[in-house]
Amino acid sequence: MTDPLASWNDGVAKQAILDFVAQVTTPDSPSFVPPRDRIAVFDNDGTLWVEQPLYVQAFFVFDRIKQMAPQHPEWQTQEPFASVLKGDLKAALSAGEPALVEMVMATHAGMTTDEFAAIAKDWLATANHPTLRRPYTELVYQPMLELLAYLQANDFKTFIVSGGGVEFMRACTEQIYGIPPEQVIGSSNKTQYELRDGKPVILRLPELYFFNDKAGKPAAIQHYIGRRPIAAFGNSDGDLQMLQWTTAGSGASLGMIVRHTDGDREFAYDQGGISSLEQALIDAEQEGWIVVDMKRDWKQIFSL
Repeated sequence: MTDPLASWNDGVAKQAILDFVAQVTTPDSPSFVPPRDRIAVFDNDGTLWVEQPLYVQAFFVFDRIKQMAPQHPEWQTQEPFASVLKGDLKAALSAGEPALVEMVMATHAGMTTDEFAAIAKDWLATANHPTLRRPYTELVYQPMLELLAYLQANDFKTFIVSGGGVEFMRACTEQIYGIPPEQVIGSSNKTQYELRDGKPVILRLPELYFFNDKAGKPAAIQHYIGRRPIAAFGNSDGDLQMLQWTTAGSGASLGMIVRHTDGDREFAYDQGGISSLEQALIDAEQEGWIVVDMKRDWKQIFSL
């Protein structure tokens, strides 16, 4: 038989996945879960694809600022836009999350959802990672692609639950993960229905509707899915509450954390920068969540 997790080395993490799927899909198993309740949720950035040195969507934002700059001469002196135009991304992000939200609102709003989707798809088709020198759509973790396919083949419904912009992710998730737009939950702008030249459109407004991170993730899962997942996969403290909610159910469950330990093939980090893995790592030992060590557990990181 073909190994469904061929890019995973034999070990605790791989065996935990195989055992869990066998338990919940075998009809005479005491842990059997009917297909309707086989819900698995995945963080995106750092769990399914690369997130260093910055989130993929952040690079999209920076490129949009440069592209839109001729229509906004005030950005030459207005922060954080001025720093982006000077190429000083560290300074542009020095004000933290508020600065990033401001840039997202300025570059992602004032257009229809269809117009934004076309812009995002065009960018993803041509943009390359600044150090890995490959398209972002190729910087998807091969072992996680195999995991998604394995779960889907066993009648799991797989969802992305990420802090990234929902419309940005929807521009590529079906293509690279096999996850359709309706199974993507993310942060979102407010929107408005209106008629343009007699045709209905959905307009993206420069206001944040929902930020899907930390405690927002389980709330969004309940709101949009309406079932508690039985499997959750993350990589940072931003996924802590999602893992807690998933594994607090009464039946069988699986919590798994992807830990970035391979500085040669990808990046090695736990703390600092845009993503921190501290409390979730502590809780993993207490709660029995599986920690995937990328260097130890994965034969390859990206597709060849």
